[in-house]
Amino acid sequence: MADIFDALGYVQLDSIRNVSRAHHHILWSRDQSYREPALHGFAHEDEICPPRGAFEHFSHDACLLPMATYPMWTRRFAQFREKLTHGWYKSLPDAAARAAIKARIAREGPLCSADFTHARPAEPRAMWDRPPTKVALDYMWYCGELSTAYRKGFQKYYDLTDRVIPAEFREAEIDDAAQIDWLCHSALDRLGFANVGELKRFWDACTTQEVRAWVAQNEASLVQVEVEGADGTIRHAFAAANIEVRLAALRAPTSRLRVLNPFDPAVRDRKRLSFLFGFDYVNEIFVPKAKRRWGYYVYPVLEGDRMIARIDLSGGPKTGLRPIQQSWVEPGVRWSARRQDRLEAEVARFSRLAG
Repeated sequence: MADIFDALGYVQLDSIRNVSRAHHHILWSRDQSYREPALHGFAHEDEICPPRGAFEHFSHDACLLPMATYPMWTRRFAQFREKLTHGWYKSLPDAAARAAIKARIAREGPLCSADFTHARPAEPRAMWDRPPTKVALDYMWYCGELSTAYRKGFQKYYDLTDRVIPAEFREAEIDDAAQIDWLCHSALDRLGFANVGELKRFWDACTTQEVRAWVAQNEASLVQVEVEGADGTIRHAFAAANIEVRLAALRAPTSRLRVLNPFDPAVRDRKRLSFLFGFDYVNEIFVPKAKRRWGYYVYPVLEGDRMIARIDLSGGPKTGLRPIQQSWVEPGVRWSARRQDRLEAEVARFSRLAG
């Protein structure tokens, strides 16, 4: 599992369970022997038993990141300290109240927001409003003062960071310029080739201006490339110095069909996905039902190096896997009996992940 995390850079977390939660599905797509309990031992131990393989934080969204990334993430903590001043965080308890919360966690061990008594509000809260203690817990988590010790179900338990993150990662002092350099280099290494926008979006931990400056500083060691999109459009980008070696070593993609998660790293950057694959994908979970084009939880289907369809699939351990509700084949794809058989075989494998 450590190899998968290192190759991807992050695995997005999501609370919605549709067949299987996003993080489990993403890992299973890379290793179909993976089963859900394996992640708990890698990142979310009930008892603190370092070394952990990953930590939780927020990149473009909530995700698990390899523990080795932690020293490069202190700029992210600083970014949140500066930006969390509006919305929910206008009701942030003061420093003394936050210190009291941390002192209780220090005494009692990991706690979730439900462990704190919340005074009943005088007026009904809006759907997304949070009690002050929850706001404080989240704020300290975003700023790196607290870390996720483990989860029960999907409930997050907060602990002091120095009891979650091993000292070798927590105490490493990397200056801001070195963090930017590492973040840009590591994003390019995982993407293979990219433009400034794609590099910025990978971690979402550097500004566009910082990425542009990094490209200018490293121009001599970057290879200028032209990338042809699915529609024949040519775009200029850059790649690592060993791009030709990497291209020569590539193996032909398998023809096996893969049902991908809507939060999979392969489809997360919708602009890159559309350009390279000609696949326009929208995750419509938060789109009002009447305005959805496809459906609530629709999975992209990958065949080799081509996105060929999307399917509406649901179910779980208690309900069983329902038959495919709807499917949409991409233009130019002929849906044969052989493809149907391969899709049904993939769905059967997916059902075993969900129990």
